[in-house]
Amino acid sequence: MNTASELDAVFFALSDSTRRSLLGRLLESDATVNALAEGFDMSRPAVSQHLKVLRTAELVTEERRGRERVYTLAPQRLRIVGEWLDAYRVFWPARLHDLKNFVESMPDEPPRSRKKKK
Repeated sequence: MNTASELDAVFFALSDSTRRSLLGRLLESDATVNALAEGFDMSRPAVSQHLKVLRTAELVTEERRGRERVYTLAPQRLRIVGEWLDAYRVFWPARLHDLKNFVESMPDEPPRSRKKKK
C-alpha cells in the first residue's frame, strides 16, 4: 500500500485540468516546456509550475538535453490511484445485486394513479 502523502500528491496533480491536459499531450510524445506551452493561454513559467507539480507527484520525468528540458510521461505512478480505487470497486457489484433483487421482488403491475380532486 502506498502512503497517504503519495496518493495526495497524485490526486492533487490530477485535480487541475491544465495538468491533465499536459499529461494527455505527453501521452502522445515527449516534449519540451516550450512545445507544451504552445497549446495554452499562459506563460512558459506558468506551464513550468504545472510541470513541477507533476514532477513532484512523479507523473512526469525531466531530462536535460542540451539547453532544453524534455518531459516524459511516467504512467506507472498512476497505479497507486488504481490500487486505491480497487478497494472501492467491490462496493458496486454488491449494491447492484441488491438493486436487482429489489426490482425483481416488485409486483409486475404498476401502481394505480390517483386522480387529483379539484
